[in-house]
Amino acid sequence: MRTIIVIGGSSGIGLQLVKNLAKTNKVLATYHTSEKTELENVEWHQFDVSDPDFSWYPDKIDGFVYCPGSINLKPFKRFSVEDFLSDFNLQVGGAIEAIQNALPRLKKGHLPSIVLFSSIAATQGFRFHTQVSASKGAIEGLSKALAAELAPEIRVNTIAPSLTNTKLASKLLNTEEKINQNMQRHPLKTIGEPDDIAQVAAFLLGTNSKWLTGQIIHVDGGMSTLKT
Repeated sequence: MRTIIVIGGSSGIGLQLVKNLAKTNKVLATYHTSEKTELENVEWHQFDVSDPDFSWYPDKIDGFVYCPGSINLKPFKRFSVEDFLSDFNLQVGGAIEAIQNALPRLKKGHLPSIVLFSSIAATQGFRFHTQVSASKGAIEGLSKALAAELAPEIRVNTIAPSLTNTKLASKLLNTEEKINQNMQRHPLKTIGEPDDIAQVAAFLLGTNSKWLTGQIIHVDGGMSTLKT
């Protein structure tokens, strides 16, 4: 049984991933403000990215996932530098510190794998997405460079979803009109569900993906590559 760390596993894609992984793995997952869901094979730890404690990390880690993120959309002129730094600290700085502390334990794991999360907005230009794009673009650069540095011992891949039906995206999907508009923007004419993303993350963490590293996997209903 593999041991997987999921930072930010109490809601949305993170929670769905924890549920999927717990069927065949031991999962150590974190929660902050969301309530934890009691699940078999899951050990919960309260975790604050601004004041992290890594003492609960096990001696050996086979897989590591960093899920915390934010969706702050407004015109560029209304953001302060502090706004950008706050997002960067949550999504990039937090990931860096958590991974650095996990590395010695990942090196003891079996075919160890790291999975991070970006966004379609890192490579596609969308209005009002500067704050999202800045942090997620950094995640993609970090992921590729880290994959090169840690090869061949540890694999690193990143998933870049489009809009997904989670609590984090609820303001963008809180009316039938908004849901339909967002569905129509995607070539597959649907909104992503947490399990659509979680299934890919679970694959990247498993041994069946042992020849995949340094990849940005777009799980986005075709939006990043298709024009219909």
